[in-house]
Amino acid sequence: MSIIAGFVVPHPPVIIPEIGHGDENAIEETIKGYDTIAKAIAEIKPDTIIISSPHAEAYSDYFQISDGEVGIGSFAQFRAPQVSFRAFYDKELVAKISDLANRAHFPAGSEGTQKHDLDHGTMIPLYFINRYYPSYKIVRLGLSGLPLVEHYHFGMLVKEAVEALGRRAVFVASGDLSHCQKADGPYGLHPEGPKYDEWIMKVFKSGNFGSLFTYDPNALEKAEECGHRSFCIMAGALDRQSITPTVFSHEATYGVGYGVAEFKVDGPDPSRAFADLYLAKKAIDIRLKEAQSDDYVSLARKAIEEYVLRNSIIPANPILPEEMLRKRAGVFVSIHENGELRGCIGTTSASCKNIAEEIIHNAIEAASQDPRFPAIEGKELPYLEISVDVLSPYETIASHEDLDIKKYGVIVESRGRRGLLLPNLDGVDTVEQQIAIAERKAGIAPEEKVTLYRFEVVRHE
Repeated sequence: MSIIAGFVVPHPPVIIPEIGHGDENAIEETIKGYDTIAKAIAEIKPDTIIISSPHAEAYSDYFQISDGEVGIGSFAQFRAPQVSFRAFYDKELVAKISDLANRAHFPAGSEGTQKHDLDHGTMIPLYFINRYYPSYKIVRLGLSGLPLVEHYHFGMLVKEAVEALGRRAVFVASGDLSHCQKADGPYGLHPEGPKYDEWIMKVFKSGNFGSLFTYDPNALEKAEECGHRSFCIMAGALDRQSITPTVFSHEATYGVGYGVAEFKVDGPDPSRAFADLYLAKKAIDIRLKEAQSDDYVSLARKAIEEYVLRNSIIPANPILPEEMLRKRAGVFVSIHENGELRGCIGTTSASCKNIAEEIIHNAIEAASQDPRFPAIEGKELPYLEISVDVLSPYETIASHEDLDIKKYGVIVESRGRRGLLLPNLDGVDTVEQQIAIAERKAGIAPEEKVTLYRFEVVRHE
């Protein structure tokens, strides 16, 4: 057996009558959609319900799979402690997913579980399912800060484990859509909010899960959604399967998007290998871009590849442009993979005898020593996008009025601590935001007095 169907559901606490006290009637279509899905699950009679939730335990670089005998919880935090839950975990399936992840060196497993109580992103779907079908075990999955395609890969591992054990299972992707749909909503109105909801509902209607990887990360963040990564895991769990998609409802009554949809599995379809297709295209695009790269980026890429594959450091080739061999400057090397930062290390002023050696040194450091990320592995090399910023000497400025986020990078300094942010970065829209991010990077509190510096860069991509 395998995963019979996937479902997308929201998790607004107000939808629970014991919490909403009548306010749930304002999202009646969502309730009807939930009931339809709960009845469909009852008809399937799954052994296991796999639930991915944004409110389960989550890490930046690891997918947590809840373990233990039983998950318990209630809506006490929403003043309804009388509504409680007790769900037994499918321990064998949890162990199988963890084992497959370990064998594949994939960052997922059940080690170090901290949150044993069920979260509301899990309990709200179970509330409706329990009305019609109580005879199941669960697997509860957390999200991560890893790229979207890695969430899809996690879903593929789940699918493999289900098939290996012969489970009859369904996948429930718990997640709200945009949280900024209305000016009078709790999160206000951002134009990216309604745009995201309109787009994601079209994806649900079409079943074109390959689109999930390509949404602009900056727009996704501004939409303030919480379910997109959950949907990517579900899509991976349906990899290479023909599906019949059905959208039951979409509402944003309270300023938060609630979508309900079903994806019934009809049988194998090798053409729906969305992660493979995405990565193949990504590798081609990067190779084409690499062929047009200048000497700065080409040198950084060669330094990274040589170090990752052979643990060696390339020399500065004497046929490089004269300016790279004679001039000295601070350099930042930034590495992105699948739209996400993968490493960034730099120097604010020259530390090597020329720009070429500065690039080689910082490229290797970005690939192997950025404390925010594990060292880059050989299998990642075809998907890396690399940029090199050559810095001008920095100068002291009187105030934030002397900054321009497109033109100048900023350095903030306080009591020996320094934070730096490069100019013209996606998601940085104001000088105040630029300074605040640089302060956070240095561990400088907002109220501390700081010295400001600015610098210009020449960016090579």
